[in-house]
Amino acid sequence: MPRSLTLLLNLAHALDHLFLLIFATSVTTIALEFGFARWEDLMPYGVGAFVMFGLGSLPAGRLGDLWGRRRMMLVFFFGIGIASLLVALTRNAWQLAAALTLMGTFSAIYHPVGIPMLLQRAANPGATIGMNGLAGNLGIAAAAIVTGFLVQWIGWRAAFVVPGLVSIACGLAFMVFAPRESEPPAARARKAGLELPAPLLARVFAVMTAAAASGGLLFNMTTNGNSQLLAERMRGVVEDPATLGTLLAGVYAVSSLAQVVVGRLIDRMPLKRLYFSIALMQVPLLLLAAQAQGWWLYAALIGVMVLVFGAIPFTDAMIVRYVDDRMRSRVAGMRLTVSIGISSLAVWLLGPVVKTAGFSTLMLALAGVALLTTAIVAWLPGDEAVARARSAAGAGAPAGAD
Repeated sequence: MPRSLTLLLNLAHALDHLFLLIFATSVTTIALEFGFARWEDLMPYGVGAFVMFGLGSLPAGRLGDLWGRRRMMLVFFFGIGIASLLVALTRNAWQLAAALTLMGTFSAIYHPVGIPMLLQRAANPGATIGMNGLAGNLGIAAAAIVTGFLVQWIGWRAAFVVPGLVSIACGLAFMVFAPRESEPPAARARKAGLELPAPLLARVFAVMTAAAASGGLLFNMTTNGNSQLLAERMRGVVEDPATLGTLLAGVYAVSSLAQVVVGRLIDRMPLKRLYFSIALMQVPLLLLAAQAQGWWLYAALIGVMVLVFGAIPFTDAMIVRYVDDRMRSRVAGMRLTVSIGISSLAVWLLGPVVKTAGFSTLMLALAGVALLTTAIVAWLPGDEAVARARSAAGAGAPAGAD
């Protein structure tokens, strides 16, 4: 794959996550302008974006396989850019909710389309997923720092306009550098490296979907709530919005490196053992973050987000390992529709939960979610089961056992 195209696909991942978190980062300022006394009361208006981020994945994945991934990525770049400009034009909460929902619809395209497009010729898929995850999480970091400075210097509307224009420019570049597809992925002959029997494949799909749903709930609750968590727990230590945004960007920048490390480990270690360990280590750090204040909270938050981000590459790695490239976008779309549809509840629940019970209760609940993820991952077929399936198919067994 041309380096320019790889760069654009990774940049698209960064933009996708950036757009989804602009609202969460600037919600306090928007709430004041729209006449809300508390940011928690405006937060539920952003749930439509995350609902469509999940529901839109199914048709996006289907179109990616059957119509073409290049075409769908062009729809992504131009669509999400224009939708972001529309958000900047809104004048009340319901207009904002509608524009954010439209933006979420276009944001649904990237994961089931862009990642399979990036991986379709990858020699080391784990490392490729890790670098792509790093790009996506740097987008989260950019949402924290760029939005913070734009809100402080120009206003919250600029925080949507500037990325919108960048996305449209990237769409023009993608149009030039992305070669036209001779046929859609569904018409290709390439198959997955390992074909599993239907019952085992169904078990893998069930585990990846359930783990992605619980992990996504944890991801959405933290990334959408971290800005306000820092503002509350750092009060009296750091209170300037731009500085808080920079501190949060630092959390995400450090945490993003975890995906690079995990991506490389996926190519070398048993997947189940690695995934189980990362999910389990989230529990004590979330319990610590529930009680910490000031710089201790900041240190605990870095640990939490390193592990939350480190868990992200596993579902894409499972899809690459077990699913034909001809249908990866559709499988990813089905998985995302279920998992993100469930985890999008985090955005709707975040404001009311914090308002009623506080961040301490929220973090304790998230520790329970992390424990649930660990239990789900324990059901994933280990290398021994996969080796038996591979042996039955006439292939060589992988190294190691799990």
